[in-house]
Amino acid sequence: MSLYFTVFICLTMVGTSFLSGIFGMAGGLVLVGVLLLVMPVPAAMMLHAVTQMASNGWRAYIWRRHVRWAPVAAYMVGCLIALAIWSIVRYVPSKAVALLLLGSTPFVVHLVPTSMKPDPDNPVMGAVYGMSCMSLMLVTGVAGPLLDSFFLGGRLDRREIVATKGVCQVFGHGLKLVYFGGLAAQTASVDFSLAAFAVFAAMLGTMLSKRFLEAMSDMQFRFWAQSIITVISCYYLAYGGYLVWTSS
Repeated sequence: MSLYFTVFICLTMVGTSFLSGIFGMAGGLVLVGVLLLVMPVPAAMMLHAVTQMASNGWRAYIWRRHVRWAPVAAYMVGCLIALAIWSIVRYVPSKAVALLLLGSTPFVVHLVPTSMKPDPDNPVMGAVYGMSCMSLMLVTGVAGPLLDSFFLGGRLDRREIVATKGVCQVFGHGLKLVYFGGLAAQTASVDFSLAAFAVFAAMLGTMLSKRFLEAMSDMQFRFWAQSIITVISCYYLAYGGYLVWTSS
């Protein structure tokens, strides 16, 4: 890997981890889009998995007293079921498909009937979201918007959301690493030195964000989280549509 590419990736990791450290979301959505622009899909998915495990793991450790373990357990069960199914299918998406799905997911979530409002304390719903998020993660690289709706729809405060989602993301991205590292139709590997630098950058961004999260109110947290996700999703829809149009 060239020096300039490594520096670019590391700076991106710091920025996106800082964003995720504040909102517990959005950073991974930005990061996977950047990686898909500069790397093949399997390699981008693997590097994204490694850095997100570091970022989310460090974030979960910082806020470990606020982790809600019942939702985590239900989510893990759903993830394992989904991985078993996708290991049979062994599908790897194109960049255009991944971007279009990334952009459309937050808007599709809003179509869910109010009678099915997400509840992190419901174990059945946690397993269903685990299956759905894991499937989305293997196709697009992230499940942030869908997982965000799961936690934002409940009664958890901002610290519990960030901590609990962090643990769920470590597990999900770990399974994604296994999938693209050996189970998918197109497997890949990641340069060790690049991964090491990226992990350090992800942890640095997470540490820098702690004070900002503490200064926010729950109302500010929810408003900015939803706004940022909407803007990012619109960009991915536009760019994914552009790729489809130029390839036709």
